[in-house]
Amino acid sequence: MTEKVPYDEFAMFHENAGEYGLPFAGPPTVRREFISVAPSRRLSVLVWGDATPECVFIHGGAQNAHTWDTVMLALRRPAICIDLPGHGHSDSGAHPQPGSGPLAENAADVATVIRALAPQARSIIGMSLGGLTTLAILRDHPDVVRSIVLVDITPGVNSEKAKAITDFVNGPATFPSFDELLERTIQFNPTRSVSSLRRGILHNALQKDDGTWVWRYRREDAPPLPEMEGEQKQLDASSLWDVVSGATMPLMLVRGMRPQSVVSDDDEEELCRRAPHAVVHRIEDAGHSVQGDTPLELAELLSQFVVAQ
Repeated sequence: MTEKVPYDEFAMFHENAGEYGLPFAGPPTVRREFISVAPSRRLSVLVWGDATPECVFIHGGAQNAHTWDTVMLALRRPAICIDLPGHGHSDSGAHPQPGSGPLAENAADVATVIRALAPQARSIIGMSLGGLTTLAILRDHPDVVRSIVLVDITPGVNSEKAKAITDFVNGPATFPSFDELLERTIQFNPTRSVSSLRRGILHNALQKDDGTWVWRYRREDAPPLPEMEGEQKQLDASSLWDVVSGATMPLMLVRGMRPQSVVSDDDEEELCRRAPHAVVHRIEDAGHSVQGDTPLELAELLSQFVVAQ
């Protein structure tokens, strides 16, 4: 009989806190909710705190809402963290309408969630695919956007800059054991602790009845990600530069400076040229996943930015 690996998504916060020296008096106030975005589709959301959410967090491709856990424990502000369509516990996304595309569909779904749970949110924080989705929300649903934080992403991203990420995402569809899945994850994340990667896998993978493991974003009902090989791989974000040019609300870019980052000096310069009011912070010890590499530094920057709004 296959041994099941135990998993309780709300039972590991003490590990996040302990790893980064955060005070932990007991489990935080956080719950999972589901919001209908279409008659047969729901998006899953982690709701932190009981007060009106001040922030909206959108993860990157092949991630899920739990990627923000340590940031949320340090930030200590009411917020929502959304599972993008086809990720985490959310249903798969809608088929893009002619002339739209996955970013427009993501934006429509996420805007529906924001209106339902966080209509007064001061800021939307989007990392990687979540950042591109945030810009698409500003383009298509500006009523829900008051300020923006882009975490290691600009519309200048391309397949060459994202190669290390796509190489990982394009790995095996299934794994015989948890240990093999963990081993591959460690290989692609050499700067992260094994304990943090183990938590990340438990949040982002499923153990099937036969004991094998599959990523949640590669489960049977999930469509191919834009970052994956095939017809959907090329996610053209260049048109979003025009959205940056028209952005008048507060805008912050938090950029990792390790080689894993997908933001170049040229990208940063272009963002500042198009949005001269933008604030840029470079995090020397972070790669692409700033929230995973330096969550406390990111939380401090976000705290200052949100308070200023």
